[in-house]
Amino acid sequence: MTISKFQGKTKEEAIKNARDEFGENTVIMNVKEVKPKGLFAIFKASTYEVTAAKEEREEFVNPVNALKTPEKLHESISLAADEKIQIPKYERVEREENATPSFNVQQLLQKEIRQAKSELGIGEKSSGKREQNQIQSEEKLEQRLDQISNSLTRNEEKSAPEGKGGLGSDELNFVKILYSTLIKNEVNEKYVNQILDEIERFLRPGNSLDTILSNVYQKLILRFGQPHELTTGNKKPKLVCFFGPTGVGKTTTIAKIASKCKVEQGKKIAFITADTYRIAATEQLRVYANILDAPMSIVYSPEEMNGAIQGYLDYDLIFLDTAGFSHKNESQCQDMKKLLDVIEPQYDREVYLVLSATTKYQDLIEISDIYKEISTYKLIFTKLDETTTYGNLLNIKLHSGAELSYVTNGQNVPEDIELFDTQKIVKQLLGGK
Repeated sequence: MTISKFQGKTKEEAIKNARDEFGENTVIMNVKEVKPKGLFAIFKASTYEVTAAKEEREEFVNPVNALKTPEKLHESISLAADEKIQIPKYERVEREENATPSFNVQQLLQKEIRQAKSELGIGEKSSGKREQNQIQSEEKLEQRLDQISNSLTRNEEKSAPEGKGGLGSDELNFVKILYSTLIKNEVNEKYVNQILDEIERFLRPGNSLDTILSNVYQKLILRFGQPHELTTGNKKPKLVCFFGPTGVGKTTTIAKIASKCKVEQGKKIAFITADTYRIAATEQLRVYANILDAPMSIVYSPEEMNGAIQGYLDYDLIFLDTAGFSHKNESQCQDMKKLLDVIEPQYDREVYLVLSATTKYQDLIEISDIYKEISTYKLIFTKLDETTTYGNLLNIKLHSGAELSYVTNGQNVPEDIELFDTQKIVKQLLGGK
């Protein structure tokens, strides 16, 4: 992974410089405004600094050449996040004075296991029969910490002098903090374990916890990827389709995005609705269309779709609202697929799956799988203001492989919507604010 910083007079220019250097797959990790300093600062304009990353395949290095130029083997990069990340503090575990290093590691791990179980609500004893998932969580946590115990003990035996050194409680405490924080934020345990596997080599004496935490921060940033922002295409018009379950706020989300496109970007927009099932659905969209002074059409069958599009050929963007339906309703799934399939390929289009951040993880899995059979899509999450845990945003991103786009956090149009803020969400997943 290559990480570098790029400057520009504007945020857009700095991002462009990064993409010119790293290519279209550049991951923007941080954007920071750099205010001028000094006596004449008030006469100078602010600049912007972008921290960007690019995943690269490891290239073969000739060992003979490498020995001749060892300084070129590793590039010096800063692993720290541009802003301080605060994660929950836990009581530090003190070493016993007379314990040997290997015995002390095992003793500390056992204490970490007990404390992590307590904080995660995993009781060692309970009145009556324990829930199956509780037992599984206990077993998985103990197995995970046992694996790290074995790895750390082997590292100690290789690198620490006999009778000296050993891992401090900070490293062990960090594993427990990271595990419990991500689990409490409802990140799926499969993905938590993947992260622990990747950082295991950093969990050894001499590596600061700030370095380890920064490494976790970067890996989460890269997992989320660069959010997708709606733009007009090379061909006009671009058809922007929204589908998803009932009650997730598709129509309101369309109004928010359409408002920004027209008011902030000056785009010429139009609306088409195929939601003829829900009572007053068309009237809700018509109200927004009237406010934005944009035309609107209603289609009652897939056969009418192309005719409706042809009425707006000189527009930049056409927003298509569809009927929400249960992912378990096969007939409505087929109707939706037919609606999208009949759209002529000459029209540039993007499809967005709108999901609520408050939906249960297993339901989100099923919904994302069913809708993938209808069309490829990008993800929009709504109702972030109605939850305090954001693990499902990462879970569904990794499960579906779809790009993240927008998130909404309220009912106000157009204010309560923004492009997915990767840095903010990652900090919250790590226990920050």
